Amino acid sequence: MNWNDLTQNWAENYRALCKEFPGLEPSAMPFLKADQDRFESYLAATHDMSLKEAQEAFDAYLNRDDIQALHTA
Repeated sequence: MNWNDLTQNWAENYRALCKEFPGLEPSAMPFLKADQDRFESYLAATHDMSLKEAQEAFDAYLNRDDIQALHTA
């Protein structure tokens, strides 16, 4: 899955992201949809990660088999 796939159903996917990354705030959802870099920066800030760690964690999330299956079914 890529960023464009994720944002096509942003509300549902953001809820799933909040389960994976519990530091994400639901109120930040509209602010983050527009920009993957902004999302990754916010992920880093809310999870005590470096930007690189957040990018790697998010990339790993997008490439998980269960997440991929949701968007190919």
